[in-house]
This record gives sequence, C-alpha cells and structure tokens, in this order.
Amino acid sequence: MSNEKRAVKQKGLVMVYTGNGKGKTTAALGMLMRAWGRNMKVAAIQFIKDEGRLTGEKQAAARMGIEMLQVGDGFTWESKDMDQSTALARHGWEIAKQKILDASYEIILLDEFTFPLRFKWLDTAEVIQWLKENKPQKLHIVITGRHAPKELVQYADLVTEMREIKHPFHDQGLLSQPGVDY
Repeated sequence: MSNEKRAVKQKGLVMVYTGNGKGKTTAALGMLMRAWGRNMKVAAIQFIKDEGRLTGEKQAAARMGIEMLQVGDGFTWESKDMDQSTALARHGWEIAKQKILDASYEIILLDEFTFPLRFKWLDTAEVIQWLKENKPQKLHIVITGRHAPKELVQYADLVTEMREIKHPFHDQGLLSQPGVDY
C-alpha cells in the first residue's frame, strides 16, 4: 500500500444515531465526554427535553462544564401546544446554527434532532443544505433520535441504528430509572 493511501485525512463528520433501541443519546454523550477529556470544546442541544427537567446528563454536564441546552417542552406526544413545540424546535435550530458557525466548537450534539425533522417542524432538505454550506470543515456534528429521515442518513458520514431486542418496560413493566434512563 502506498504512503498516499495510508495518509490519514481528518474531516469533521456528521454522525447519526437512530433506531428504536435505547442508547442513542448515551452513545453521543459518551463521545462528548471523550472529546471533553481531550480538552475539545463541545456543546449539546437537546431538542425534546424541557429546560425544567433535571436529568442525570444535565447535572453531569454542569459539573464538568459541558454546555448543554434543553430547548424542548417535553415529549412531543404529550404536548398540549404543538405550535409552541414547533416554535421551540425552530428556536433550538437557530441556536444550533449559531454554535455551528462558532469556529471554537469541535463537536456539537443535536440530541433528538430527528423529531423536528420527522414532524416537519424543520425542513430536512433545508437543514442539510445549510449544513453543506456552513458547517466548518473540522466540526463534528452528532445527531440522535428515532426515525432519521432518509435524506439525513444519506448525507451523514456515519449512521448507527440502535435496534431494540429486549426492553424492561415492555418485558417487565419497569418505568424509567434514574441513572439508567435519565
């Protein structure tokens, strides 16, 4: 193999964790923690979780000094005002665009970002076009959420699908547990 083929290229990746299985946010947060440990500047924007919800990841991020913003109003299927949910998602995307344009960030997590795309609160083609035109070359973006649109999957550099095989809620009737689920 020639030296040319062995040369390692570095590029900011667009990574998607999708599927019905658990672990999408956990995998993405693990990547942020790894990058933070290497003194990289990271941020997370959570598109569904509401600001008032005190999750384990939010508490850990605060202790570590990792910027984490929650811009949703809770689970979409519980929303009493879909116009408000839509407005929050669009506002969150505006915040995300500002962070993406800030050349000091090295990894940005857009957690549960597939939901605003799936529900058409944001236009998938417009989001992808904006990323193509504006994402800094070395910036890594991690997107999580179920039902990633086909166009996003095609655009991304890495896509992992989490597939549920067994789940304690379905199999045993167990509710979400602190430290494991939130």
